[in-house]
Amino acid sequence: MVAINPWEPHNFVPTDVGDGAIFFVLYVNAEWFAPDAVRAQALRFGRTCFKRTATLDKHIRRTAALVCGAPSLSSLDCELRQLIDGCYEESWQAAEQAQETRQETRTAAAVTDFRVRKSIKLMSESPGAELELDLIARESGLSRPHFYRLFRTQTGVTPHLYLNTLMMEQALDALVATEAPIADIGFDLGFSSQSGFTRFFAANVGMAPTEYRRAAKVLRP
Repeated sequence: MVAINPWEPHNFVPTDVGDGAIFFVLYVNAEWFAPDAVRAQALRFGRTCFKRTATLDKHIRRTAALVCGAPSLSSLDCELRQLIDGCYEESWQAAEQAQETRQETRTAAAVTDFRVRKSIKLMSESPGAELELDLIARESGLSRPHFYRLFRTQTGVTPHLYLNTLMMEQALDALVATEAPIADIGFDLGFSSQSGFTRFFAANVGMAPTEYRRAAKVLRP
């Protein structure tokens, strides 16, 4: 993985690639990295080189599987954002200013309302298609309209989209890391039928679960 400054002249020619390799060329704009202006202006990685951790490897393989398939732009964009954030965090792991800088960036984007934090915790504990967001709102001490408005203000996304993201993370991990039948994976996520899970997955990723699993297997080392 090579990061460059797109505002400066550059020319990268890969070497020692053996029988061939696929290279992703991703130009990162500050506006993509963080929606808030303060953090966007402070875009600076801690190190020029760092290891490919298990977490980064997971996001890299997910991104590769999406690109090799027929991804929806929204799902690919979400995966790329997580990959960028993961690289940023890893770059500061051994930097002297890591603690201070990471605290500042997290504070800028932190969820400050305790009711929204509670709702996120509740959704994360049991993400599934059967989870009722209206019930989450009530258990968080909010009316439905206030919950939806406050959640989006605090996180930048709707509760529905946030829940879908949690469900997709579990689905992607299960498809790549296990050999569980598609129907079982869907059932664990609250879908009453394999077709319902397949429609949900395809709408978010742009391909069927079986196609994603096949692409992910091809990309395994």
